[in-house]
Amino acid sequence: MKPKLIERYSVLFAQIITVALFIVAMCPSSSFAQSKTIIDEWSSVQAPKPPELKPVKIDDPKTTAYLILDIIKQACNNERRPRCVASVPKIQAFLKQARAKGLAVIYSKTNSAKPSDVIQDVAPVEGEPMVSAGSDKFYKTDLEKILHEKGIKTVIVVGTAAHGAVIFTATEAAKRGFKVIVPVDGMSESPYVEQYTAWHLVNNPSYAAQTTLTKFDMIGF
Repeated sequence: MKPKLIERYSVLFAQIITVALFIVAMCPSSSFAQSKTIIDEWSSVQAPKPPELKPVKIDDPKTTAYLILDIIKQACNNERRPRCVASVPKIQAFLKQARAKGLAVIYSKTNSAKPSDVIQDVAPVEGEPMVSAGSDKFYKTDLEKILHEKGIKTVIVVGTAAHGAVIFTATEAAKRGFKVIVPVDGMSESPYVEQYTAWHLVNNPSYAAQTTLTKFDMIGF
């Protein structure tokens, strides 16, 4: 290759590099620039507006089940989850209504807990079933079978942890075709976790339409 031709290509290459560097410098948000991760932006993220709580009418108590998830002494105590302890009187008050109206009441506990570990104020009575599982109370249990045998179409889900038993069981119930009602004053963990759970339940792109957020005093018969 002739010296002049080599020189001409060298100049052209240098011009291309200069233009590329200029584009990167002028467009930091372009694909050339390194994008930030959510960890980098963590402190600047603003919470979305709170989801709307909606009134609920239980038209058919016989096809509705009240799921009380993991309200056990190992998880629901003042040392570990004081917000769970605060939720127990409301869970108990609705439990009395549920039994009086003929709703099915179904319990869960963690795999390592015993049935007697359920807090006494909301403990099951004879004939009320209990399943044992991790976060998803449908996983390797008879929960779906129990619901179908009882003709259940709607589940009211309360319990702890909000981002464990509540979010996974509510989502799996919706996935299986049940209508899901979640009273926010019946799910507990910590403020951030409860906030995330409430947002997720009604913004899940696949099953949000089957889920209603409410409060105990907004549920009527």
